[in-house]
Amino acid sequence: MIAVRRMAAASVLAALAGISAPSAYAASAATDDAPFLKAIHQGNLAEIAAGQSARKNATAACVKTVGATLVRDHRKLDAGVKTLAKKLDVTLPSSPSAAQEKTMTALQGQVGTSAYNTTWLKTEAKSHKETLALIDSEVSKGGNAEVKAAAKAARPVVARHLKLIRACEARVTPS
Repeated sequence: MIAVRRMAAASVLAALAGISAPSAYAASAATDDAPFLKAIHQGNLAEIAAGQSARKNATAACVKTVGATLVRDHRKLDAGVKTLAKKLDVTLPSSPSAAQEKTMTALQGQVGTSAYNTTWLKTEAKSHKETLALIDSEVSKGGNAEVKAAAKAARPVVARHLKLIRACEARVTPS
């Protein structure tokens, strides 16, 4: 969720930074894609916070490792999202959504308990599955070619994260 992810993240950043279009056209074409950019940005913020929490509070080594991977990769992905949003004149929110913050707060209530690792992994699996669905929707229905390309490039990174989360779940979750 590591070498392949780095390559995918680099590809996403290159795609986000390297594609150019006349800004008036890009801004008007991005209007329909602005909700996607906003949701993905909030998701990145939530994943960075969740990863930092795991690095600090998890007791399982694989949860800490996955958390570190999420922080690194979602920071890279979000840098590209910010660049694209600026180019397309899309104002991004400054924090995760209320639902994401509520989930993070609930998880913090389990710090220091054996349930933290399993709850964190379950939450992350759900979040990454939802993100994949959002990305797939953007790729198939998005209007702006740059946003669609960025979504397509981000998909392997998010899919790799889900695979890492699932592998960690198999090690942490009692049978």
